[in-house]
Amino acid sequence: MSFGAAAGRRPAEGFRKVGEQDRCPCGSGERFDGCCAPALRGSPPPTAERLMRSRYTAFVVGDVRHLLDTWHPGTRPDELALDPAQRWTGLKILSVEAGGKTDARGAVEFRASWRQGGQQAVLHERSRFVRQSGRWWYLDGRVDPS
Repeated sequence: MSFGAAAGRRPAEGFRKVGEQDRCPCGSGERFDGCCAPALRGSPPPTAERLMRSRYTAFVVGDVRHLLDTWHPGTRPDELALDPAQRWTGLKILSVEAGGKTDARGAVEFRASWRQGGQQAVLHERSRFVRQSGRWWYLDGRVDPS
């Protein structure tokens, strides 16, 4: 597995609901309305890290549209189904390489914790991003099996 409904839209059934004033699920420490909510509403994030954080939040709230819309067309799957029983419980950014406002490429290594039923695990991935047409796209990710 690769880690490859914002306020103002109806939240996906069975997924976590995040209020405007709540802390953003991405772990930035910011309020949702000033962090990932604008990206989930369609405003392109300015950096690869911000895009990665918004994609994590999309997994938390079940926003398949955001995930597909931010996935590079050359690597994006035709469909994506999320399981509301899988609960994403935390994100830790380990490293960021490039991915700034003027870079063409970037990478973000992270650990994302999740649980489902009685099982708990951590997804450790190094995601690659590319900036084209003035916006960042998720390209692909390499999962660390450890």
